Amino acid sequence: MNESILKSIKKAIGLDPDSSDFDDDLVIFINSAFFNLRQLGVGPSEGYSITGIEDTWSEFTDDDQLLTGVKPYIQQKVRLQFDPPTNSFLEQSIRKNIEEYEWRLNIQGEGGFNE
Repeated sequence: MNESILKSIKKAIGLDPDSSDFDDDLVIFINSAFFNLRQLGVGPSEGYSITGIEDTWSEFTDDDQLLTGVKPYIQQKVRLQFDPPTNSFLEQSIRKNIEEYEWRLNIQGEGGFNE
């Protein structure tokens, strides 16, 4: 899966994937989410971070099943940091989704997933 991590996250949070206006901020938030995943035992044992548009999901993992949880987790973590909702009920719902993804991804990480 050679899809750009940064472009896919930009698209998921409603930004133009081809605009670079917020790339520096988004890279920081994306790397923060990857750091959290490492703490949960998910991903490469040395950790993972991106530097820009050229970094792809396949560099993080080639496990498509794992990516079905990683992608929305990172998207929601970035959304809360970059553009938090003004509605407290929506924010609470996103936080609960993040907690569930963290729980499930942690179980995945404990199951021996490490590249």
